[in-house]
Amino acid sequence: METVNIIIAALILLVILYIIVQVFLKPVKLIWKLLTNSLIGIVLLLLSNYIGAYFAFEIPINIITVLIAGFLGVPGIILLACFQILI
Repeated sequence: METVNIIIAALILLVILYIIVQVFLKPVKLIWKLLTNSLIGIVLLLLSNYIGAYFAFEIPINIITVLIAGFLGVPGIILLACFQILI
């Protein structure tokens, strides 16, 4: 009977460890994804301004456009380009 209690305690400990690891890894994955999107978004923002200079098209680089490009990535650049065309 004592071995059953040890096995149940070990299983509960494994479940608790799994939950703790998931709680700590989710924010790291979110931060990594945000950093990757930010890098891709800012590079695409600069690239669109470089290529757009030939067509008299420019997306102003300010804190709002950098945040949109950083959080949304490629869809953010498309959104900013659509707003710039509309305005």
